[in-house]
Amino acid sequence: MAHDHTIPQRWEHYTAQDHAVWKTLFERQTALLPGLACAEFVEGMRHLPISAQGIPNFAELNDVLKPQTGWQVVAVPGLVPDEVFFEHLANRRFPSGNFIRGANQLDYLQEPDVFHDVFGHVPMLMHPVMADFIQMYGEAGLRAQRIGKLTELARVYWYTVEFGLVKEVVNGAQALRIYGAGIASSFTESVYAVQSASPHRIGFELERVMRTNYRIDDFQESYFVLDSLDDLLGLARIDFAPVYERLNHGPSYQPGDVLPTDTVLHRGSGAYHCAHTAVSA
Repeated sequence: MAHDHTIPQRWEHYTAQDHAVWKTLFERQTALLPGLACAEFVEGMRHLPISAQGIPNFAELNDVLKPQTGWQVVAVPGLVPDEVFFEHLANRRFPSGNFIRGANQLDYLQEPDVFHDVFGHVPMLMHPVMADFIQMYGEAGLRAQRIGKLTELARVYWYTVEFGLVKEVVNGAQALRIYGAGIASSFTESVYAVQSASPHRIGFELERVMRTNYRIDDFQESYFVLDSLDDLLGLARIDFAPVYERLNHGPSYQPGDVLPTDTVLHRGSGAYHCAHTAVSA
């Protein structure tokens, strides 16, 4: 492993079972996402060498991705330290696990694998706005780490790049669509995030998001919705110093909180998490 935690992908080492797992995941997600994912995700996927035939070769991905937005995918053995992650993003390198989940883990995985990282993230890296936003986020992450504000900044990444929704005009009417990789790569959460009555869907407001905790163990209780993907560049160019100063005081919020000041697009019933709490009790 290199000093930046990168390793060779070693595509030739994937087994037939590895490629079969990718095929299963790919086919069911691509059948599900039309009508749920945003147009930019669908367009990015269309132009990449990603298919059901097997786990993509990173070199082939980079041959398309790098000329388009300057990004490249680099292989890592798993989660990397924060400073390494931010350094990669700041230099337009997206770290992807080079392993794939087992056939018995199709619906849940604690550590992101090559399907989450490539299928979920790389199509959006073909879009110039997302490409610029994630690079700027990497630069902001390095600064936030130095001043002890990483927790607050991580919430921005979580509620945008991983679990973001965006408004999109479809047949003359406004609809909600997925752009976050954590949703786009999840068979069950793709439907839940857009169609379920259970979660809240709230207009994105930066400071509100930076005060809001999130769930890593289950579906989200709230999703924050952008008016447009172009809003991401506005977020990336913000001077975070006064925001961090305000965050030193005042409340923090739980994932299911709805505030009087929120722009509530859909007030969720909470039925999913209530049912799961009752079962676990």
